[in-house]
Amino acid sequence: MRLKSTLCLTNPGKAAITRHPTGIVWGWFFLAEVRLQEGESLENALRRFKRKVQQEDIIKEVKRHSYYLKPGEKSRLKQALARKRNRKKARRDQE
Repeated sequence: MRLKSTLCLTNPGKAAITRHPTGIVWGWFFLAEVRLQEGESLENALRRFKRKVQQEDIIKEVKRHSYYLKPGEKSRLKQALARKRNRKKARRDQE
């Protein structure tokens, strides 16, 4: 069995290069994974990996779950974002 190199994000903020046929590293599940193609440079694979992480909003989710918000704080934040969205929409409609 031929092992392929994989660039993967296993834990928030930790990237690991693994050589494992199943893709499982110490029982962690992968948040994002990019397999190195034949003859592909590591820089290209890293670029594809960064693009995939950005498209899947993984960093945003990690930041959102990095601390606990009380339900009241969460609703206040949600209302503030709604007010900001409405102001922006009203400004666009005015123009």
